[in-house]
Amino acid sequence: MGVHKTFKPRSKPRISASPVFIMVAAAVALLLLLCSMSSIMASLSPYKASEIVAPKHQHTLHDKYLYWGNRIDCPGKHCDSCEGLGHQESSLRCALEEAMFLKRTFVMPSRMCINPIHNKKGILYQSAKDTSEEGFMECKNRNNRSAIMLPYKFLPSMAAKPLRDAANKIKAFLGDYDAIHVRRGDKIKTRKDRSGVDRSLHPHLDRDTRPEFILLKIKRWVPPGRTVFIASNERTPGFFSPMSVRYKLAYSSNYSRILDPVIKNNYQIFMIERLIMMGAKTFIRTFKEEDADLALCDDPKKNTKVWQIPVYTMDEEAN
Repeated sequence: MGVHKTFKPRSKPRISASPVFIMVAAAVALLLLLCSMSSIMASLSPYKASEIVAPKHQHTLHDKYLYWGNRIDCPGKHCDSCEGLGHQESSLRCALEEAMFLKRTFVMPSRMCINPIHNKKGILYQSAKDTSEEGFMECKNRNNRSAIMLPYKFLPSMAAKPLRDAANKIKAFLGDYDAIHVRRGDKIKTRKDRSGVDRSLHPHLDRDTRPEFILLKIKRWVPPGRTVFIASNERTPGFFSPMSVRYKLAYSSNYSRILDPVIKNNYQIFMIERLIMMGAKTFIRTFKEEDADLALCDDPKKNTKVWQIPVYTMDEEAN
């Protein structure tokens, strides 16, 4: 009969963990914990993990785009009004400059307002008093010319193709010509002071934009017999006719067969007139935009808020 022997298992030798092994194991455990937390956060968040932690060179939408708002002249100080083309262009040019400086893509507003006085055909409507808190505010210092990256002629040269084509046709009819922009109606404003005396923000403008004074002013720049294209908001029929004693006068109204098919509002006619003026051999403005510009009036274009007595003769001085 065999004897049953009980075999005792040999006890395994204890292995003492080295400090290096413990550090590696802790690092692995920490990594697994972070991965599990990341998967839990991804399941709870409506965004993908790649959207939460952006790659090093990826930019957010805020960094890529410059948003203006609902309207070209708003945000800014003109949110409660529908400003003219000049104000809107100034703000647009400033927005483009800021986008260029920030290296962002500029996002145009979805619409623009057109003042009813510039919209006789009723194609576009005047916007309601919309406001927006997004986007950029208007340039605060337009006198700092060193900070301006886009010239004044940049936006006028970017007119739509039908407008450019119409302007080119008119320029072809004009041939070799000079041009004058005479701004009167909206700038010639007077009000009475406490003594009942009329005062104006541009005391020399009414005088300097009358035909007899225009002839005196431009004779050193434009020789007699030249064709002079006149763009003006003066509505008095025949107002500039006295200038015909020295020059051949032309107006956009002489080319209605070219303009009528493409013009829907006064903004467009002004854009075409500016393209024509830009093509002139000699271009004379109402006010100076740059120091080297030729201008009819030496009054500052910007509102000085100083009301002075209008000057109507060469001998008078404003006060």
